Amino acid sequence: MTLSSVVNTFGQAMLHRYGERVHKIAIDADFTCPNRDGSKGRGGCTFCNNVSFSPNGRQPAGIIEQIAAGRRVIRKRTGARKYLAYFQAYTNTYADINSLRELYDQALSEPDVIGLAVGTRPDCVPRPVLDLLAEYQQQGNEIWLELGLQSSFEESLRRVNRGHGFTEYKTTLLAARERGLQVCTHLTIGLPGETREHCRITLQRVLELGVDGLKLHPLHVVKGTQLANEWRRGEYQPLLLDEYIDIATNIIRHTPPEVIYHRVTATASKQILLAPDWCSQKWLVLNRITDALKQCSRSPSCHTQTVAACQAVLQ
Repeated sequence: MTLSSVVNTFGQAMLHRYGERVHKIAIDADFTCPNRDGSKGRGGCTFCNNVSFSPNGRQPAGIIEQIAAGRRVIRKRTGARKYLAYFQAYTNTYADINSLRELYDQALSEPDVIGLAVGTRPDCVPRPVLDLLAEYQQQGNEIWLELGLQSSFEESLRRVNRGHGFTEYKTTLLAARERGLQVCTHLTIGLPGETREHCRITLQRVLELGVDGLKLHPLHVVKGTQLANEWRRGEYQPLLLDEYIDIATNIIRHTPPEVIYHRVTATASKQILLAPDWCSQKWLVLNRITDALKQCSRSPSCHTQTVAACQAVLQ
């Protein structure tokens, strides 16, 4: 049994929508972040070392070259021949509108690129950017706005130095939905001070506002971050694998089936990962989540417990 047999995954959703595989190609367009350049703060989030999720590092090639490189890898691995240009590294709406249009147009000029996924902060998406993305969508492109929320709890966001709150997320999310844009919200499991209940309440708040997709990230400690210093001092303890599986599967079970999961875990390379070790083992985590969901689907009591848990959150 695969994950897509128990979860509405992005891959399966695109397969049903287009009749063939569609993959994201990660792009580093050399953006920065207002939480690093002094506009909102310096140093960024306590867990942020973008190399941990940016395959092109901080000396990126041109957009067309990055698409070509990604295309070669993906075609060899899966045979997919349609792609979304995934503007991933740092804050990909943090520029003037003309510069953004030029970058997005470059990606969409490739005939096999059928759309964009744009990763950004909820406090960096002004109305002209939303209008631009809506324009692309109206032209028939597959457009996803990916908002890095991480948590709905203000104290948690302050503790990791996010530089924004839940209010900014709500404002941007509602403005995007007014324009019919698809939104994928990023949630982090294992933030300092948070429990299983924090994660579940954050999910409920996000679902109440409406969302089209979700990404789950286990918080991992990588070199070159403030979180690494906290970990070394014993001030932060990462989740155990069993804890992550428990929280992630509960979140997935509480999610309406029409919401698309773009990711249910995240990894970092062993070269920069400090802890936990299991965050370098993608397939181990995916298989464990799949097995847990499979077992739950066979248990009559599991559905009852899930409904009760959801009702408890709403009270």
